[in-house]
Amino acid sequence: MSKILLVSCLLALSLANLQLNIRYRSFINGEGVFTEATAREIYSHFHSPYTTKSELRFKIFSESLIEIRNHNMGKHSWRQGINDFTDMTHEEFAEQRLMKPQECSATNRYKIEKKPSLQAIPASYEWNNFGVVTPVKNQGSCGSCWTFSTVGSLEAHWNLLGKGRNVTFSEQQLVDCAGDFDNHGCKGGLPSHAFEYIRYAGGIESDVTYPYTAKDGQCVFRRSIAVGYVRHGSFNITQGDEVELAERLYNAGPVAVSFQVISGFKAYTSGVYKVDNCGKTTQDVNHAVLATGYGTESGVDFWNVKNSWGATWGNAGYFKIARGANMCAIGQCNSYPLIDNDRLEGLTQ
Repeated sequence: MSKILLVSCLLALSLANLQLNIRYRSFINGEGVFTEATAREIYSHFHSPYTTKSELRFKIFSESLIEIRNHNMGKHSWRQGINDFTDMTHEEFAEQRLMKPQECSATNRYKIEKKPSLQAIPASYEWNNFGVVTPVKNQGSCGSCWTFSTVGSLEAHWNLLGKGRNVTFSEQQLVDCAGDFDNHGCKGGLPSHAFEYIRYAGGIESDVTYPYTAKDGQCVFRRSIAVGYVRHGSFNITQGDEVELAERLYNAGPVAVSFQVISGFKAYTSGVYKVDNCGKTTQDVNHAVLATGYGTESGVDFWNVKNSWGATWGNAGYFKIARGANMCAIGQCNSYPLIDNDRLEGLTQ
């Protein structure tokens, strides 16, 4: 009898949550009238009971709800929703999750002798379909996105070369040890610099032997137990050339890319991110991620990108961003690791 009662209670709770989720989705899409009572109901569903401090959080949450509703009622190619960051201002979010703007202009160490045209590659492609991309991770309250971008690309290329499946490399090693290569731990860095560090350090440990802490620490890298390496540093894609980016992504593998995050992006849930008020230069980038594919949705060309804010953010941890217009500087600072000699095919120094 008690088991039946427990199951009934759980079913009732699940139904109530489902109904609330349906209501909240309708609400953020512009249905109904915005009231404080509705906002509080939604807030209490996503957060713990009120405290004195939570009143400030609720105020920010409520203001964010209005912005989300207004956005979703407009004509945009992407949608916004509620997530773990809804009760944070953009300034708070930037302090915790974004790196300081980086000057990421770089010159190619190698050049492509014969660069195929965009027509030579498929209209769409996605490396997740081939099992080489590792799961979405969470950088926490540390501007270490550049380490996740670096490691994500290295893990994918490692899998592509058949070096060993299910190996996950250490972001924390890069946070702690790559400072001599113009990286700055939780304050930011660049994947191209990180690939060079791994090359000169002689390898990278797994995230099991060198676990992530989401804070700056002392370097304790042990080369004797390194499980990955980069023999030839990085290939830096020509600045602003998204045609080349597509060609290299298809022919070489997932690419570490950087762009500028501005207010509103943290609320992304679906669609192709496209705005007209972000920067487009190498000085503007403040977030590094991993491009895993490309395609077209509702007539808009896009890059499919793996983020490092956890699998509950965005579309299971991913987002799509407009392709071909250097959207938010997405075409400016992109690179991938050159692990072995076979990765140098078609390249010359």
